[in-house]
Amino acid sequence: MKRQTRGNQKKKRRSRRTRKSSRRTLTPSNAPTITTVEQFFALRERAREIQIAVANGILLMRSDNLSASAAARATGIAPSTLIRRGRPAMQKLENGRFVANPHDDLVRVVIVVSETKGPIEVATNDSREVSKAGKHSAAVQRYLETGDDRALRRFKKTHIVDAEGNRVPLLTDTDELDRLGSAGELSFESLYARSR
Repeated sequence: MKRQTRGNQKKKRRSRRTRKSSRRTLTPSNAPTITTVEQFFALRERAREIQIAVANGILLMRSDNLSASAAARATGIAPSTLIRRGRPAMQKLENGRFVANPHDDLVRVVIVVSETKGPIEVATNDSREVSKAGKHSAAVQRYLETGDDRALRRFKKTHIVDAEGNRVPLLTDTDELDRLGSAGELSFESLYARSR
């Protein structure tokens, strides 16, 4: 009888440990896959803030050559969070320093000025697509502010690929941009509102 009781106690301890470990923070390997804007904004606010901060931290490491700890400070998260959540987007050098890969597949939501729908939110998991969307938005703003469409012309017949593999064609038609600009749909605030 005593042996059976001890066995039951071990089972209880094991099940407590299993329950405890299932409460662990999501890591890139067990985090849910996000492929749409709706899924991104369905995340709890703190999880969404961390996702954005990690992506921005990796961007700072890549563009400004910041260390992981400096990038984490700049984005308001702990260095351990940046390294744990952004690990697929970086590599560890022999000296122990982490550096960002040339590009990454972290999910971000960006505002894209699309050919068919004007400004829309797009979830993408390719940092190169994020960069392209940013350059296109800058070219749109430059055209609206100065009338100079040279930068805009580079985006003729180009598109952004979203996280589901869909192509979102970029708007370069100046008449349509003028119309959207006059309607206030292409202001800085409208282009950077919810994704920050």
